[in-house]
Amino acid sequence: MTVRVVLADDEAMVRGALRAILECEPDLTVAGEAASGAEVVPLVRQVRPDVVLMDVRMPEVDGIRATERLVSSMTVPPRILVVTTFENDAYVYQALRAGAAGFLLKRADAGQLVSAVRLVAAGDCLLFPAAVGRLAARYAPAEGAGRRLRERLTERECEVLRLMARGLANGEIAARLRVGPETVKTHVARVLAKLGARDRTQAVITAYESGFVMPSAGWPRASRIEV
Repeated sequence: MTVRVVLADDEAMVRGALRAILECEPDLTVAGEAASGAEVVPLVRQVRPDVVLMDVRMPEVDGIRATERLVSSMTVPPRILVVTTFENDAYVYQALRAGAAGFLLKRADAGQLVSAVRLVAAGDCLLFPAAVGRLAARYAPAEGAGRRLRERLTERECEVLRLMARGLANGEIAARLRVGPETVKTHVARVLAKLGARDRTQAVITAYESGFVMPSAGWPRASRIEV
């Protein structure tokens, strides 16, 4: 199956470089390009890509608002991977809150770019747990928010959510808890349902913003997160 990608960036040279990298891969193709967030929304509706590489800082309509519009207006929106210069960019965090599946740094090499596109196209999320935690720390949790979140989950579901927030994939969580991967998948599904989260990214953000999980500098810089 060929993964169809839309490139949204206000710099033509950046779009050209991304296109050159992606179209060297037999399973990836660029379905269209947009120079602003205003252009990307109608383009996506027209060409129906699997993935959008979304620059967060664009004129007219930035990547945050474009992400919000795509997620809210489409029954099955594409997977959105935001692209940024700095991992601690507050714009990135807003895009994740809006529904992006993860983010990628502009300094990433060609192999990392290709892998990231394939991951999000397959339904995975790509996060930098330490960066997300630091960004979430800017939002003061409401009094008792962490306690209320904890009360909605079982003890095992709390353990799973904490490990999700640290960037562990299902197999790694299973090994840590000494249970089967399918059991972990069931726990993850229940956590998402109880938190009203669209995906694991949203669940992790909720965990940080409530104060249920606190960031740690020792956590991995980046992670693949399985659905």
